[in-house]
Amino acid sequence: MKKAQIIIDRDFVIGAIDKRVYGSFIEHLGRAVYDGIYQPDSEFSDEQGFRKDTLTLVKELNVPIVRYPGGNFVSSFYWEDSVGPKETRPSRVDLAWKVIESNQFGLNEFCDWSKKAGCDVMMAMNFGTRGMEAALNLLEYCNFEGGTKYSELRKQHGYEKPHKIKTWCLGNEMDGPWQIGQKTADEYAKLAAQTGKAMKEMDPDIELVACGSSYHQMPTFGEWEACVLEEGYDVIDYISMHQYYGNPDDDTPSFLASNVDLDHFIQNVIAICDYVKGKKHSKKTINISLDEWNVWYHSNEQDKRLEKWVQKPHQLEDVYNFEDALLVGSMLITILRHADRVKMACLAQLVNVIAPIMTSDTGVWRQTTFYPYLHAATYGHGTVLNTIVNSPTYESKKYGEAAYLDSVVVYNEAIDELVLFAVNKNLSDDLEVSMELRQFADYKIAQHIKMHHDDVKAVNTEEIPDNVVPVVGGTSEIHDGVLKAVFENKSWNVIRLRRG
Repeated sequence: MKKAQIIIDRDFVIGAIDKRVYGSFIEHLGRAVYDGIYQPDSEFSDEQGFRKDTLTLVKELNVPIVRYPGGNFVSSFYWEDSVGPKETRPSRVDLAWKVIESNQFGLNEFCDWSKKAGCDVMMAMNFGTRGMEAALNLLEYCNFEGGTKYSELRKQHGYEKPHKIKTWCLGNEMDGPWQIGQKTADEYAKLAAQTGKAMKEMDPDIELVACGSSYHQMPTFGEWEACVLEEGYDVIDYISMHQYYGNPDDDTPSFLASNVDLDHFIQNVIAICDYVKGKKHSKKTINISLDEWNVWYHSNEQDKRLEKWVQKPHQLEDVYNFEDALLVGSMLITILRHADRVKMACLAQLVNVIAPIMTSDTGVWRQTTFYPYLHAATYGHGTVLNTIVNSPTYESKKYGEAAYLDSVVVYNEAIDELVLFAVNKNLSDDLEVSMELRQFADYKIAQHIKMHHDDVKAVNTEEIPDNVVPVVGGTSEIHDGVLKAVFENKSWNVIRLRRG
């Protein structure tokens, strides 16, 4: 059996965890909104048309913040069409996803839904076909108390109190050739800086997320971030990152090594942020909002055959398997290992569209990726310890050397709990892991959760929803102040230790 070692110390920390790293994303895309969170004709829906069964699972995940309404959709979104009496709301062409948007679910409905789900709103704005004026009007509608055109319009629509949305995205993926209203770095930087400045004049308490490059492999990457930050450093609070991974070549070892690439991506963005900080002699630190991340590739071929200009098609409905859950676990570990700078993250998306939750007219079920997300969002709070992992490695075709063991340790001082998250990527061999507890010698194992399946392609479906699920009862013990555990081949593990 291969062996690995984890080294931690109470005083060697990376940083405090912002709970918003466990955020998610709802876009007007496919069945994320319609049939996903909103289905007024369903037996499962409440008086507002919100799916109660979906809400139950969202609350189970403890989702702290949800990005809305896009995504690519937002770059031609007229927010005014989504408010007011439903019978007067116009249907619109959505050029991003080649569908018809009915606007029967809009801004105010989403704010109502978010309150029921117990999450905050991360509001994205149209920087494609619109810009500063629309952004300011939207902010006035959402956050201003009253006495102005748009705050009074909100009241006419039945919302006396402002929504008080704190976090705002200055557009979406504006360097992408697929984006409605694609811009150069200089064009976007000036628009974002001037709009952000004006927005903070209206509401100084808001936070602003500027668009980074659409993903790591973009030819604009690096220069784009530097240009945007140099222009708007004083008003920007976060720079966004987006990254998806897939396994179209059926190379599981390389696929499971994808978080190596994510780690490099995060490091590079941090370096650019700090370069601009140094160049400006600033004391302000720009942090990262990884506001789109996930596995995405299963639905690509199916979506090529979709009919255009319809409503709520079955679009981007990836059916996730066990290896996808393992990579989601590793990506969560990578995010936590950068807790000092990654302060927000959104698993994209939440329901039906590349999502951990799936619905039909007859029910709702959890995909395989639901579980590592659930465990991290439930137990991953407090401070991330500097987790040194000495592990055997393997050579992946796509990303080079990768460790078999991904792990991070979180210390929740408020409840005297130490939590170890780990993925064993070895497809055939178990891994014997040891961790000296040092200052945590009086802690005992409270729970060992493991998730393992012999078939990395195994999935959960509505008919068999519990095919791939975690169980309590992994192999672990503490002996002479050392935690010793066996992580099964291809497994996700959570070990919780409590004082006494």
